[in-house]
Amino acid sequence: QVQLVESGGGLVQAGGSLRLSCVASGRPSSSFIMGWFRQAPGKERESVAVINWTGDSTYYADSVKGRFTVSRDNAKDTMYLQMNSLKPEDTAVYYCAYKRARFITTVGFDYWGQGTQVTVSS
Repeated sequence: QVQLVESGGGLVQAGGSLRLSCVASGRPSSSFIMGWFRQAPGKERESVAVINWTGDSTYYADSVKGRFTVSRDNAKDTMYLQMNSLKPEDTAVYYCAYKRARFITTVGFDYWGQGTQVTVSS
């Protein structure tokens, strides 16, 4: 069983930055991917960014390319999402997720965190 805990959300003005963190515990597998997803009110959950366990393969949604950066620190069992140039449309609950896998995908994640709210004011 893997537990995921997100932190770092908050209220920021448009154009600002936030960094989200996700700490994984519970003896993660040696081959896994982790991802960030978000869900805005009235909308379906969407993938934002995914990273493999070595950190050398990533995926970004088109809407965040060039603004968001996903990274991980395996020594700390932590994944990060650096969010720059934030826009009001980035407002959502952001979720961390984990999947036992060797290759990047945006579906079929096994474990989810509780979510952290990100609000971008105009």
